[in-house]
Amino acid sequence: MLKTFRIGGIHPPENKISAAKSIEVLPLPKQVFILVSQHIGAPATVLVKKGDDVKVGTLIAKAGGFVSANIHSSVSGKVLKIDDIVDASGYRKTAIVINSDDTDTWEEGIDRSKDIVRECTMAPQDIVARIAECGIVGLGGATFPTNVKLLPPKDAKPEIIIINGVECEPYLTADHRVMLERGEEVLIGVSILMRAAQVHRAAIGIENNKKDAIEHLTELAKKFKGIEIVPLKVKYPQGGEKQLIDAVIKRMVKSGALPISVGAIVQNVGTALAIYEAVQKNKPLVERVVTVTGKDVANASNFLARVGTPINALIEAAGGLPESTAKLISGGPMMGKALITEDAPVTKGTSGVLMLRQEDTKRKPMRACIRCAKCVGACPMGLNPAFLMRDVVFSNWEVAEKDHIVDCIECGSCSYSCPANRPLLDYIRMGKQNVMGIIRARNTK
Repeated sequence: MLKTFRIGGIHPPENKISAAKSIEVLPLPKQVFILVSQHIGAPATVLVKKGDDVKVGTLIAKAGGFVSANIHSSVSGKVLKIDDIVDASGYRKTAIVINSDDTDTWEEGIDRSKDIVRECTMAPQDIVARIAECGIVGLGGATFPTNVKLLPPKDAKPEIIIINGVECEPYLTADHRVMLERGEEVLIGVSILMRAAQVHRAAIGIENNKKDAIEHLTELAKKFKGIEIVPLKVKYPQGGEKQLIDAVIKRMVKSGALPISVGAIVQNVGTALAIYEAVQKNKPLVERVVTVTGKDVANASNFLARVGTPINALIEAAGGLPESTAKLISGGPMMGKALITEDAPVTKGTSGVLMLRQEDTKRKPMRACIRCAKCVGACPMGLNPAFLMRDVVFSNWEVAEKDHIVDCIECGSCSYSCPANRPLLDYIRMGKQNVMGIIRARNTK
């Protein structure tokens, strides 16, 4: 019987339109807008100024703290300016704007060959240092600096590396294609993670709707010691850290605790590939695979795009914006963010660009809660979304905190399952931010 997580979950339509489309290299952009804050933690500190010449891989912004990440140029050319631009969430953030010289000149020491380098002889601390130098962050969406995950508290002992190959978000297929087309490099990246964390066991969780990826990696894994491919039942949001840990090793991460508390370090398959390229090729994180899709999109595809590329370049490469488009989303339909501009740049965390039709986005009128408890049954964190929405409506922040509002992973399962069309997640997300602010203020007194 296929494994899955035990609490909640839903089954939205998969709509994996681009699953059979091989990764295409997007043409070099004429100009890139590279945000200095495209990761969890402190923004990076800008190292360049207007007029500076840069190459692909030049360090242009240095990690601004322990939880932060280096930023590198994704094109060769000249720095035009450092300016505030609107990001995918609609906020103004500092960006380094670089005009490309079209030569695609890379920094020396970066191995751009397609030769696969399997053996890694680096010491664990040197692996972690290289990952930090290359600005590697989680590519599954959270963008947490990877080197920090590999430096757990001294009283915590890692036992297993769990790799997220689930890609449960509807429409998105970038990770699926990475597993099929770069599978060996992914597995080498996993073995490097094992070496860095000094563990002897790793598991790659893949949902059973990707049978080709399961078969491909299972065959490749025979050449690697300690790496297991774990087929999983299709259920959303299985890609959540706590849900994936429960599905793969049947351990529950307690409220407020981290995966390391149960001996697990979780990384995404795209991150594993980036780690391979960083450690074995000395390549910084300057590009990633992005799914560009939608039911009316002419050429739904998976593009290898440089960080900082304007999203409108990806849309044009996919055949342009369909007239039927009612909403443009960065990411997937469940957890993605609505874009207010096509000029927002690709970041390290951009997994997809989704063009939704009016019939896919129109909300039905909200009605009174009928106390059916479907939202409770759907919540993968075991919360009561109806009660949490009530807490927020009446600004009962103390009660909301006691009801564990900060444990919400914002997966949208509650809103999706509600027959009364109540915007549960909208209220919970707003309330969660308020409660987290109250907690921060309390902790700084």
